[in-house]
Amino acid sequence: MWTGLLFALAAGLMWGLVFVAPLLLPDYPAALLTAGRYLAFGLIAVPLALLDRRELGRLTRADWWSACRLSAIGNFLYYLTLSAAIQRAGGPLPTMLIGTLPVVIALCSNQRNAARDGHYRWRQLTPALMLIAAGIACVNQVERAGVAAADMARYVQGAVLALVAVACWTWYPIRNADWLRTHTGRSPRAWATAQGLVTLPMAVLAFMAIGALQMTGVPVLPADFATPAGPRPGAYVGLMLAVGLFASWLGTLCWNEASQRLPTTLVGQLIVFETLSALVYAQVLRGEWPRTLSVVGVLLLVGGVCWALRLKPVPRLESADGPSRQ
Repeated sequence: MWTGLLFALAAGLMWGLVFVAPLLLPDYPAALLTAGRYLAFGLIAVPLALLDRRELGRLTRADWWSACRLSAIGNFLYYLTLSAAIQRAGGPLPTMLIGTLPVVIALCSNQRNAARDGHYRWRQLTPALMLIAAGIACVNQVERAGVAAADMARYVQGAVLALVAVACWTWYPIRNADWLRTHTGRSPRAWATAQGLVTLPMAVLAFMAIGALQMTGVPVLPADFATPAGPRPGAYVGLMLAVGLFASWLGTLCWNEASQRLPTTLVGQLIVFETLSALVYAQVLRGEWPRTLSVVGVLLLVGGVCWALRLKPVPRLESADGPSRQ
């Protein structure tokens, strides 16, 4: 339990980096940020694949297709929509919506995976979910108060894109945990590397698509954008490598380790660490101390996670009250 918790915490600390990357490179389109991040992830995964070549050799064609689906939705589509949302609506709204993932995943997986993981009784789970939701609301209240009035259409676009990102990352951890929990003898590190390998051709195709669309007159990039690495090539390449290594490969490795040790419902709640990390990084980037309500929100979030850690899933047909009717 506690080893899984520490792995989930490490994953959240590294995944928080993805929220600040679009703020550090506001002049880079979301498509270029996504392609750059996963090109770096794929290149990093190539030498790492040599360490896991025996494990990777055990993967079947179906396993590789699973890795492709997970990477396409949980990596590419998720980060494309998230970075676009942050650039359109600012950091607060997307962070708040992504912060609802612990609640959304818990609600989606509590019945779906009951036979495998057991289930949490709703009366036990509700207080933890309410604390997490209240904490997210407090932090969001402070963040939105500091946002200047913006173009409403652009803001709505950001909200819609953030909701798509939430849908992607509700699907990803549940499906990823399905594979890991049914392949308990497989290496979580090799599975993270496999997902990195399949992102490499995806990223190359993305760069080719961006170039082709730009040549045909579709304004994917700003008119005066210096291709291929933009106006700040050093910052772009360095940040993409850092995000590719820490947020993509190492973060995925830690999350896989946590997913293999913990029930899916509990793992879903631990995604709150990503939200906390993103908020802390944003405050450091601003050079400001968090406001009192933000601190209250963080305490509520952590309190909700601690509450959930105290609960134990009940086997579906072995609850103290007889067969489950939930």
